[in-house]
Amino acid sequence: MANIARRPDGRWRARYRDAAGKEHARHFDRKVDAQRFLDNVTASVVRGDYVDPARSRMTVGEWAEPWIAGRAHLKPKTLSSYKSLLRTRVLPRWKDVPLKAITHADAVAWVADMRAAGLSASRTRQAYHLLTSMLDDAVKDNRLPRNPIAGVDLPRLPTTDRRYLTHGQVADLASAAGRYRLLVLVLAYCGLRWGEVVALRVRRVDLARGRIEVAEAIAEVDGRLIVGEPKSYQRRSVPVPRFLRDELAVHVADKNPDDLVFTSARGETLRVHRFRRTYFDPAAAAVGLAGLVPHELRHTAASLAIAAGASINGVQEMLGHASATLTLDRYGHLFGDELDAVAERLQLHRADFLRTRACLPKIGGLVGDAGRMLRTDEIPDELWELIQPVLPAGGHQGRPWNDHRLTLEAIIWRYRTGSPWRDLPDHFGAWQSVWERHRRWSDDGTYVRMFAAVRAAAP
Repeated sequence: MANIARRPDGRWRARYRDAAGKEHARHFDRKVDAQRFLDNVTASVVRGDYVDPARSRMTVGEWAEPWIAGRAHLKPKTLSSYKSLLRTRVLPRWKDVPLKAITHADAVAWVADMRAAGLSASRTRQAYHLLTSMLDDAVKDNRLPRNPIAGVDLPRLPTTDRRYLTHGQVADLASAAGRYRLLVLVLAYCGLRWGEVVALRVRRVDLARGRIEVAEAIAEVDGRLIVGEPKSYQRRSVPVPRFLRDELAVHVADKNPDDLVFTSARGETLRVHRFRRTYFDPAAAAVGLAGLVPHELRHTAASLAIAAGASINGVQEMLGHASATLTLDRYGHLFGDELDAVAERLQLHRADFLRTRACLPKIGGLVGDAGRMLRTDEIPDELWELIQPVLPAGGHQGRPWNDHRLTLEAIIWRYRTGSPWRDLPDHFGAWQSVWERHRRWSDDGTYVRMFAAVRAAAP
């Protein structure tokens, strides 16, 4: 219930109750302003987007505490990144600002200031998305009617060309990596992430089946090693090429099932920074691949698999992507050769159809009952008597031909229906045999002789 009343001091008091039944009041100098305010509040209550003014007075700093506490389900590395962004980018600017006081223009200026201070485009976007996520949740918690910073233009990420190594480059890099030769090969041919390969235990390597089960991953967070599930919680089975199975068998021969497959020289968990500084970076520079990072071997695994004929779904499963769309977005351009082959097959099929369509009307047009032939796929006796003598007498490599008449009727059926060769009805025989006969007749001049024989008998 809402009402407007005049106070003894001459001001106007607008009173209303929210959806929870709590009473609120606000005072105005003019009755028209009170009425306008009350109309707006009433409409928002009816729409269901009313926000208690007291709830939106909470500051960003106050809201950040319960918000980050609710992110306990995130992986430790992601949670650490969120806390770092809050501490260094979000709270220094927004800590004491009430939620209701945040404006779109202020957010635009904040993004511009971060870029002007030299922050990378990637880190700027991360900071913005973090604050956006906080405000989205404030909307869900009925502290804001809408997210005021949605739709801010963000700096574009720089485009970098991915580096895909050849088999030769992988072999050279592996040889230069010394004692970690096998580790480099596993990264380049199995597509494991760094955290997955250093968490790999002997019991997860099934040499008989040629599979590696990816079930754990190690993340380094603030100097601490934390064991958890793989990214996106996607456990998967990764194929292992035969040449790697033999080398892995030798490598794990003296290890226990719970031992790590790859460790440091001291038998401890291998840390990426030490591995890069001591082994990987010098090896990459030695073979002319300076600047290469271990994660690029994952891209290499995808490219080599695609070059070997793997499908999008196969690559997705190997890499553990959440969807084939993600795989296609990242590696779709590598399927160019396969798409070229598809285009070539389409070209051949179209040419074959056009050739059929060009041949059969000529035959039908030279006989009186062409309509019946093209409606029923049956060759009239008078037409068959004309073309039978010009058809090849023998089969290929000594094998007798099947019934020429039935084969020609099959070709007529295919022309009439426009169907793929594979859909040829069973009573015509194997579609491969019909297609092969059609191709031979087109190439050896049989169709030309048919036309000539029918034309010579035409009135």
